[in-house]
Formats: sequence, C-alpha cells, structure tokens
Amino acid sequence: MPPPTWTILNLLRWTEERFQKEGLSNPRLDAEVLLAKTLGMSRVGLYTHFDQPLQPTELAQFKKLVQRRLKREPVAYIIGEREFWSLRFKVTPDVLIPRPETEILVHEALKVLSQGGQKKRSWRILEMGTGSGAISIALAKELPSASLVATDLSERALSIAEENARQNGVREQIHFLPGDLFNPLGKGWRFELIISNPPYIPQDRFPFLMPEVRDFEPRIALDGGKDGLAFFRRALPTVGEFLQPRSWFLAEIGAGQDRAVQQIAEKNPELNSFDFVADLAGTKRVFRAQKK
Repeated sequence: MPPPTWTILNLLRWTEERFQKEGLSNPRLDAEVLLAKTLGMSRVGLYTHFDQPLQPTELAQFKKLVQRRLKREPVAYIIGEREFWSLRFKVTPDVLIPRPETEILVHEALKVLSQGGQKKRSWRILEMGTGSGAISIALAKELPSASLVATDLSERALSIAEENARQNGVREQIHFLPGDLFNPLGKGWRFELIISNPPYIPQDRFPFLMPEVRDFEPRIALDGGKDGLAFFRRALPTVGEFLQPRSWFLAEIGAGQDRAVQQIAEKNPELNSFDFVADLAGTKRVFRAQKK
C-alpha cells in the first residue's frame, strides 16, 4: 500500500491501477466507492477533498477493503448496501445483489397495473423469492395503496428484506412469509400481479460465471436447475389459481430462455397474452403472461 502521506486523489489512482491489473470490470468506480465508504463521504466529496491526506487508521481500513475486493468479493457486500430504483438496500451474502436490469421488471409491473387508468387502485401483489426485498419495496413506494406479500425460502433473506422495508418506510404494506412458491399462501388468495426474479442460471453454467457471482452470491437464488427453467416448470402450471381474471404474471428470465418459457406457459390453458420485454442490450429479459 502507498505510504500514509498519500492524498485521496493519489490513492484513487493507485487503487484503480491495481484493480485494472487484476482485470476488475469497474476499477475506478470500485476504488471510489470503497474509499468513500472508508472516509464516510460521498464520491463527489472525494474530489472536493482530493488533496486531503489519509490518516494511518484510514489507510489500514481501506487496505482491508481493497484486499477483499482483490479476492473478487462484490463491492456491494463489502460496503453492505446497494442502490436500486433510487432506494438504498442493505445486502449481505444471504441475498442476491439487486441488478439494474431488474428495474425493467419493476417498470413493467407498474405499466401493466396502470392499464385502464387505475393507478390508485389498492392492488394486491405477490412476489415469490423476494431476497433483499428490492422489487416489493420499489413497488410499495410507487403504489402506496397497494398491499404486498413477499415470500422466500430463506428466513435470513426475509429478515434482510423486512429491515429494508422498514428503512424505506413501507414495512406496513408488505407481509413477509417464509416458504416455497405458493406454499405459504392460504386458500382463496388472489392477486392482480404475481412477480418474481427467480433462479434461472443453468447448472452447467456455474463454472463459467464471474467469481463475484459464483463464489459469493447465494446459489439458491441463482440455480435454475439443469436447464435454468425449474422455477417456471413448477410455478406456471398453478399460477392461474392465484391470479384474478385479466391479471398478470411477470418474471425475469435468462438470455435465450424466452421460447422455452413461453412453451411452458402455453401448457396452462388459463394463460394468454404472452409477451417479452428486452433490456438495453436487446436481450429478452422480462416474461409477461395474463390470466384469461
């Protein structure tokens, strides 16, 4: 590490170069985020105080964070938080790190619910596999009259989700339930929207994932079975039982899975209006189906 007389700017440059040599994808951004966390300031603050020297204790703390990143631990786990939908979320290795592309799923949910000009309706929404709670919490913030149920197999994930809901001021809107798929629900539950960002990575792809994902994120939130479609084979046959007529099922899917997911959905005679929404790279990322 540089000597303790180094300034913020010089330390950023040194760390960026070190991360770059290790092949990290966002070396400058990672350096900024970790140093901002160490010093308790914003990334902008780093540049308004660029000539400020770090104290020995600050350098020692920063060195520990840099070493963790060099082992390919995700920055979100190192600093303990991630932004999603312009909201802050606590994240730990018990939950999947929210991705920017998942915001497309939230956007599409708001779009289908607002059809017909009923934006203020008291929607009933189910999210399966809530993880950090990012999707449910974003929807609750946008739809203050909605009531949501969020489920997850991991009770540790549910604990994080509840904490995030509380910190974002929507805890009273969301009912958190442990369990698999529709199992936590009682008879007669019906929703205007069922939504999920399920595990969809095929098992044979795990050796080729980035170390940040493969070695640190919870496999239960990633592993989609042999071909990545296990969730859809289990959820789509019975999803109609929990949807109101003309209501929607939305889910994030993996690249190239669109045709197979639609074929599974077509076996359920209660569903129609199959559609896909692409991300910025043109990959079909969100699957939509409507109950007749």
